[in-house]
Formats: sequence, structure tokens, C-alpha cells
Amino acid sequence: MMSIKRTFLKLALLTPFLVLQMSQANEPIYRPKAQLVTQSVYAIVGPLGQRSEANAGLNANYGFIVTSSGVILIDSGASAHSAAMLEKAVKEITPKPIRWVLNTGSQDHRWLGNDYFAKRGAEVHAMANTVKTQKAFFQQQLQGLERFVGQQMKGTIAMQANQVHPAPEKALTIDGIRIQWIETSAHYPGDTMIHLPDASVVFTGDLVYVDRILGILPPSNVRKARAVFQRLVTLNPKHIVPGHGRVTDLVQAKRDTGDYYDYLIANVGAAARNMDSIGETLDKFAKPKQFMHLENFADLHRANMNRVFVDFEANP
Repeated sequence: MMSIKRTFLKLALLTPFLVLQMSQANEPIYRPKAQLVTQSVYAIVGPLGQRSEANAGLNANYGFIVTSSGVILIDSGASAHSAAMLEKAVKEITPKPIRWVLNTGSQDHRWLGNDYFAKRGAEVHAMANTVKTQKAFFQQQLQGLERFVGQQMKGTIAMQANQVHPAPEKALTIDGIRIQWIETSAHYPGDTMIHLPDASVVFTGDLVYVDRILGILPPSNVRKARAVFQRLVTLNPKHIVPGHGRVTDLVQAKRDTGDYYDYLIANVGAAARNMDSIGETLDKFAKPKQFMHLENFADLHRANMNRVFVDFEANP
């Protein structure tokens, strides 16, 4: 029985690497490029598809803030190789060094570049629960990434933050930049979002996806996600850098993400609480027109519903 449980756990942990596996044959090479969000805040928007050698595992969004004496980098990449690519994108904007790295989450492409920047003198910051999840998942992440990016993982060392902040919320100032750091635990336990109140910008991490459907994974918590999305609404930022998709605003974030959380809970969660048939429920809510245009919908929506149903069935 224990071996069955261990096998199931391994499969659950590896799920993020198994979904959306795409052919890399015709995929263009991704070159990270910074775009100005506002003031001294920049975003680096990654592609929407799966991790690959062509994108070096940078299929997510990153960002940075140029301060008076250096750069604050939001998330460090999937490897030492991809961290160097992010560093190059920053250098195209400013010659100032990356002195601080902030991890918004525990997925591989959020933090496996930490060691690269730490060796170059950067402080690496994360919330305590983020670090806890990183420690639990890193072996599976390293193995999974090797399948996708191969030799690009060479020289990568899984290093957690050397500056750890207690959850669930932290206010800090780095080189004059005020930061409100809020735990979301939406996509993975310990995930966070970073609010820059003076710039009216939020880096949401994997709480928000736009242009593509969000993924509900075995460690995800859709109820926490919906609650924290409402917190995002109260912050009322002018600019949102989502975990995936273009730099956007609250209107699109609500349309592509907030409304989807509501849809899953109001329909699939309610059906599970009513003890309806899972098969009939998944068929009934399989084609919500308001979300079918989002990239990866056909691959992820049914699996998302299944996980929400099982969650609400076990925890009504």
C-alpha cells in the first residue's frame, strides 16, 4: 500500500512537467527582452507554451526594478543557463548589478537560478512557506527539467533564499523601493505576489494567467486563489505582471483568471458538494464559451475541473 502511495505522490509532483508536452521541432528560439511597465519597473514576458530547450525553461514572466544602486530581480529562472539569459536582458536596460533577487514561488522557473545570482553577490529573498515548498519539490523539478531542456541544466544548483521572511505578509523597503509581499498559496503552497505601491504594480506570480488558461495542479488551492484574487482587486493596481501572459490590467486579469476561479467553484465545486456524478459534471461544464479562446484550454480545462471536483468532494 505504501509503495502505491509513493508512486502516486511521485506522479503528482511530476504533473507540472507532464502536461502540455509540445514538439520543439519548429519552436523559435526565445530571447528574453525587457519591456517598460512604468517608472523604473520592467517586465520580461515569457512564451505561453511548455518548457523547452528553445525557451530554456523561461515559459513564465519575470521582472525587475532599477534602483539607485542596483537592480531588484523578480524570480531567477529555471537554471544557471536561463539565469544568465535574464541577466543579459537586464543589462540591455541598465549596467547596474542585480543586487537582490525575490522569489515569488516554488516552481522551477521561479527559483532555480538563485545560485547563479548569489555567486555574483545578490541577496536572495523569499517567504518562509515558499522555501518550504522549494525544499519539498526540488529533486523532482531538477529531474523533470532535464527532460525538457537537457544540457542547459549543467551547473545548476538548487539554492533556497538566504534572506527568508515569515509568511503570510511582509512589508520591506529595498534601496528606497517599498514592497508589500503577500502570500497567495494559489498554484503551489507558499506562492506569493509582490505589490509595488508607489508604482501601482503587482507581480502576481502564478495567481494570475492571461491569454492562456490557468492550470490547477495537485498542490493548487482554488479556494485560496479566489480569496487572494479578491485581495488583488482591493489593491487596485494600474499594472499587473501576471505569472503568464502579457502585462495587463485588472479588467483582463478578472476576465481570464478571476472569473475562471469563480466558474470552477460555483459550478464544479457546487456539483461535488451536491454529490453529483463527476463524469456528468465534467461533461456539463466542458465548454464555457467565455474561456474557450484561451490558449491551452483544450489541454487543461477538463483536468482542472477534475481536480476541483475531487477537492470539493473530499473537503466540502
